[in-house]
Order: sequence, then structure tokens, then C-alpha cells
Amino acid sequence: MTAPNSELIKRPDSAAFAAEAGRLLRDRHCEDVLLLDVTGLSQVCDYVLIATGTSDRQMKSVAGEVADLGDSCSMHAFRKSVDTNATWIVVDFVTVVLHLFEPQRRAYYDLEDLWSDAKRIEVPTGSTAI
Repeated sequence: MTAPNSELIKRPDSAAFAAEAGRLLRDRHCEDVLLLDVTGLSQVCDYVLIATGTSDRQMKSVAGEVADLGDSCSMHAFRKSVDTNATWIVVDFVTVVLHLFEPQRRAYYDLEDLWSDAKRIEVPTGSTAI
């Protein structure tokens, strides 16, 4: 059986949501915000959003704000995972997966290297008003 064309099943609002979520992360003082288009590389999602937080409190707050943003544009969070010390928070929106790290944890897991073949997308500086 042939795999379906990923462009046909890709949600058209995923790119706009991922970009707006990236802008929100940057506006909330997350560092090194990176948006990767993993379409065709990942069988699970279309976009991976990676950012470094400044504290566990900030990371939890920003993860909640991004989930609220998702709710407002019908990109509801499917699952959220926070490790014991809140050094890594993952919010799964199915087509977009957000990873919030504290600096040492981000360096250890080095997701940028894992997705080195992915296309890097510029995160907008102004609101895209999705």
C-alpha cells in the first residue's frame, strides 16, 4: 500500500499556528526559538518548535499560553508532558510539537541535530493574526 501524499493530509493552518506560537515564545522572552518544517521527515508531525526558557515558572506559563493560542484557533493540544523538574515541556498539537527546554537539557538532547535535514522557518516578529 502506498503512503498518502503528506501535502494532501497536511493541515493548512499548521504553518500559521506554528509561526504564531513561535512569535509568542519570542515575545515571552524564550531564547533561541527555532521552527522546523519536518514534513516528509517525520511521520508524526509537520512542524517542530524548539525554545529555551529562562525558568521553570516561565516555561510552564508560556506552555499554557501556547495551549490557549491553540484553543483559540482550533489547534487544541492533544497531550502535554512536563518532566519532574520542568526542565523539558512538550506540548503536542498533533501537526505541531512544541519543546520547551532549560538550557542544559536542550544542549543534552540537541533536537536541532536530530532534525538537521529539516527546513528552518523564520519566526515572524509581528503578529500574523491567525
